[in-house]
Amino acid sequence: MAFSAAASSGSNHFRRTQTDYRAMTIATTLFFMWGFLTCMNDILIPHLKSIFSLSIAQSALIQTAFFGSYFVFALPAGKLVEYRGYKYTMVTGLGVAAVGAILFIPAARLASYPLFLGALVILAAGITALQVSANPFVASVGPEETASSRLNLSQALNSFGTFIAPIIGRYTILAGVGAATAVAIAKFTPDELAAYRAQQASTITTPYLVITGILVLLAILLYTVRLDNKEHLTVDLRPIAGFGPGIWNQTWLWLGALGIFLYVGAEVSIGSFLINYFGEPNIGGLSEAAAAKYVSYYWLGAMIGRFIGSAILQKVRTGTLLGIFAMVAFVLVLASVFSGGHVAMYTILSVGLFNSIMFPSIFTLGLAGLGELTSKGSSLMVQAIVGGAIIPYVYGHFADHVGYQKAFLIPAACYVYIAIYGFATTRRQIHTDPLADLRIDPV
Repeated sequence: MAFSAAASSGSNHFRRTQTDYRAMTIATTLFFMWGFLTCMNDILIPHLKSIFSLSIAQSALIQTAFFGSYFVFALPAGKLVEYRGYKYTMVTGLGVAAVGAILFIPAARLASYPLFLGALVILAAGITALQVSANPFVASVGPEETASSRLNLSQALNSFGTFIAPIIGRYTILAGVGAATAVAIAKFTPDELAAYRAQQASTITTPYLVITGILVLLAILLYTVRLDNKEHLTVDLRPIAGFGPGIWNQTWLWLGALGIFLYVGAEVSIGSFLINYFGEPNIGGLSEAAAAKYVSYYWLGAMIGRFIGSAILQKVRTGTLLGIFAMVAFVLVLASVFSGGHVAMYTILSVGLFNSIMFPSIFTLGLAGLGELTSKGSSLMVQAIVGGAIIPYVYGHFADHVGYQKAFLIPAACYVYIAIYGFATTRRQIHTDPLADLRIDPV
């Protein structure tokens, strides 16, 4: 089934013969923005941890607040798509995200960690609405036969956003005022501590003020786009459609949803704590600003891996390649856990390359053969992204007791399950996946 309004209504059959490049440009920018905003969390975690003297588990609440929004707001966003269409949902998502971004300014001035978390929840709620609506919107702004090309271009911009965010964060947020030592902070009076935290948090205000402006501008531009009265239409296979009868006994779907849960949790756990990990004396002894550069390499590997993996998948079955990549990721994490110095650094960074094909592969395999239940299965798979909220927090608890390095055994265990799932799916008949070009990537 093609993903356009033409596929959703026989009476309202509409077939676009040319791409609306204005709408496409704005929508593609949204892919960049949600990738960028998601990976800015990797900068916020070490910075806020230092400012508020947080434990590792407490700093992981940043990802809990962010990815928890996927679980809470995915279904409401899907209902908004159903009732008002893609464009309205995207404009609403941009507005909500802008509110979340602007709340970073009072959070910084008040030096309030709970307010930062609240701002992240709102920001992520807006991004969830974008996630639900932007993929099918891009598919609908041009001819059906070129939808795949448009979606691949949009995903490439999403990957570029994840790559560039740590670089921007390094030269803005982490390159601000110098941080005091833990010993010095312990000697501060309450007033001195409040002033110090506000000063340190002030480096966050300018980047998120700019982000707010960009989000508002995109909302205005998108609102002015006209799509021949077509933007109110939705497609039968919406990314979010809710659960229903028949979905509960789909074993491969539920196993795939667990795979998504573990994959997102593993990927986010690694990316979130790389800066602190590389600051360990036995690993790199790097400052936060210096370590941020290497975080970009982690996400760059994922971007490159998508192109390489796409080519390999023309020759190799999806489940087989997923199993191989997951096993390699497992070995690389173990190598980092049981080594030190540059070996530990570069092996954990290399995991990004092998993460690249995991989300779309698990998503595709989980939905294979569902037929009319595909939209409901997709709903379950998207909500499984909540693994990015839970597993990093579990990682943080372990790291508080055994350190960053040994705690990486948690994402290593996640990759074992993903490898088993990938290889196991090769035993069943995998049909052509109608959602292959409409999957939702968490970053």
